[in-house]
Amino acid sequence: MKRLGRPWLSLAPPLLILLAILALFQRQGSDGLQSLPAFLVGAGLIVHSAVGRRRRRRQLLLALRGSDSEES
Repeated sequence: MKRLGRPWLSLAPPLLILLAILALFQRQGSDGLQSLPAFLVGAGLIVHSAVGRRRRRRQLLLALRGSDSEES
């Protein structure tokens, strides 16, 4: 059951950005600014996950390089 939650959760930020863009086009004038927080939250979640993924991959690479030098 836990495996099904991850794909839906990973789709949430792009869908939130899409919803914010659609709301921006439907609203007139300064009312369109109300969709800005949803856009920023979605973008922030995507950036946060990308940075975290990059950091984890770098740590894994450093760990693998360290284990190679210990074997030699």
